[in-house]
Amino acid sequence: MPSRFFRIAENVQAGNWYLGDAEDSRGQEVEDPWMFRAGRPVQVEGPLEIPIDEPGRALDFSLAGIGLAPIVHVKVATLFVELAPDDVQTIPVGIQGHPDQYLILVATKLIRCIDEKASKVQFWKPEDGLPAKVGQYYAVDDLRIDPSKAGEAKVFRTEGWTQALIVSEDIKQALERMGATGVKFTRV
Repeated sequence: MPSRFFRIAENVQAGNWYLGDAEDSRGQEVEDPWMFRAGRPVQVEGPLEIPIDEPGRALDFSLAGIGLAPIVHVKVATLFVELAPDDVQTIPVGIQGHPDQYLILVATKLIRCIDEKASKVQFWKPEDGLPAKVGQYYAVDDLRIDPSKAGEAKVFRTEGWTQALIVSEDIKQALERMGATGVKFTRV
């Protein structure tokens, strides 16, 4: 039976915290907040801090700022490292007022697997005025993937639409058993 995969996202609810983009030790936002969702390992200098843009209940899984970097509690990071050691990188971060350890979770694999026929896909067109983007995904709704293209990967980003963080069914189930807060899953 083919593996089942799920898009993991933050379950946004009133009363939960909202985190900003990562900052360096000088309090400056990192130059490229999208690097954490590019589907490849990242290099960062020095310690990073994650600002709390809107106070609220701390979550085990959050998507921070415009870059949508996955911020996870150490217990969630440990689960990912144990179940998918070849697919993730973790980067420690500080969150003021929260002594628990949090990390940025980086999916280090980028897989070309979007099923364009089963998904609702829109592409950039010449009339959009951005020649460099013509032919690339403009929007992907009702995302579906071809699981046969995932190989052995358990955590990855979808090539061309890196907003989607995909996890295998066993990781989804382990997070549910753990009772991880802030997670929401959609089958892809």
